[in-house]
Amino acid sequence: MIDGGVRVRRASDADAPALAGLRWRRATQERGYQGDNLDEFVATLGDWMRGHPEHRAFVAEAAGDAVGMAWLAVLDRVPTADKYARRGGDVQCVLVAPEMRDQGVGALLMSAVLDEARRLDLEHVTVHSSSRAVPFYERNGWSHGREWLSWTPEE
Repeated sequence: MIDGGVRVRRASDADAPALAGLRWRRATQERGYQGDNLDEFVATLGDWMRGHPEHRAFVAEAAGDAVGMAWLAVLDRVPTADKYARRGGDVQCVLVAPEMRDQGVGALLMSAVLDEARRLDLEHVTVHSSSRAVPFYERNGWSHGREWLSWTPEE
């Protein structure tokens, strides 16, 4: 478990380079991406963050470095006759640096995301997970829902 040296907070536009760096590191070190477009990607992610305020990013920091992130996309839902303001959420891009995995950083990020979901009074929050991460979500209070279905376009 973590020793208290990790802090999770809501990310700002100024964190875009650190968040892009985490995604870049994953793409190159874990997924074999060979591109040389890091500067372009950093700029693109910053622009994307500014253009998508409904996506709330959270960053985990240790010793001043970004070591993890999680995103909560907040989605307006169609009003009902008895509830005009409805919103749901979708967790996206949960990532912890390899050297910080299995130390509770992901749980801290998920706690921050779900605290935000409660604060926003979201009706539900979904996540599309890799099979490797399913046990993590289950340990953090998630369950499989019988009503949730997904569709993927044919390739």
